[in-house]
Amino acid sequence: MNDGGVRPVIGITSYLEQAQTGVWNVRASFLPEVYIRAVTDAGGTVVVLPPQAIDSSAAARIIDTLDGLIVAGGADVDPRRYGQQAHAKTGAPREDRDAFEDALIRAALDADLPFLGICRGAQMLNVTLGGDLIQHLPDQIGDERYQLGAAQFNEIEVSVEPGSRIAEVYGGDLSATAPLYHHQAIGEVATGLVVTSRTEDGIIEAVERPGSTFCLGVQWHPEEHEKDRRLFAGLVAAARDRMAADAARAEVSNVKEDV
Repeated sequence: MNDGGVRPVIGITSYLEQAQTGVWNVRASFLPEVYIRAVTDAGGTVVVLPPQAIDSSAAARIIDTLDGLIVAGGADVDPRRYGQQAHAKTGAPREDRDAFEDALIRAALDADLPFLGICRGAQMLNVTLGGDLIQHLPDQIGDERYQLGAAQFNEIEVSVEPGSRIAEVYGGDLSATAPLYHHQAIGEVATGLVVTSRTEDGIIEAVERPGSTFCLGVQWHPEEHEKDRRLFAGLVAAARDRMAADAARAEVSNVKEDV
């Protein structure tokens, strides 16, 4: 999928987890390789972004170094961020990651940086913009088909809304295989986002922000589908377009300075 040009730099947020390698058992930044392969297959270069304390200024500086941003899947978002008490099945809060990703998302939207939220990333996008989450889907649908457990993805076919940005990315066929692994889901949709995919149960599987150049969130895990890199190719293409536009503006600015 790489056209041989300059490879856009795509930042991907990561986990902080207890990890063991050799004699070491320490807290470490962790990101499954499938995310990295998905971006590099699509022609991008990956920078891993570990959770850390930042303010809005630092977030803006990070975003300024990137051509695109992916907020990856992972632990449940702290319900206090959307005004709810924790459900018994909601995981322990990861306040450091929540705060870090919130700051990056706000900075990315302000800069109109191409953005892709995956599972938790789609949920963080919705929460950051003022929406909320369904904390435990089995309470609503009666079973655990959306998260089977034991690292087993449940693949379903999803369709997307005609005329949407994600439909454009899919080349007009309006469908994709969606590996699911989420026991939570987007509930009330934030102002500024539109729903572009639902399951037969009515569960939201994709949202986008029409006012942005490229801002998509999907609750499935496209990185797990090695034969379908369309979402990542779309992100990388948008990032490459942004690079070209930035270069053109810089050239015009240099000409004006010379004159």
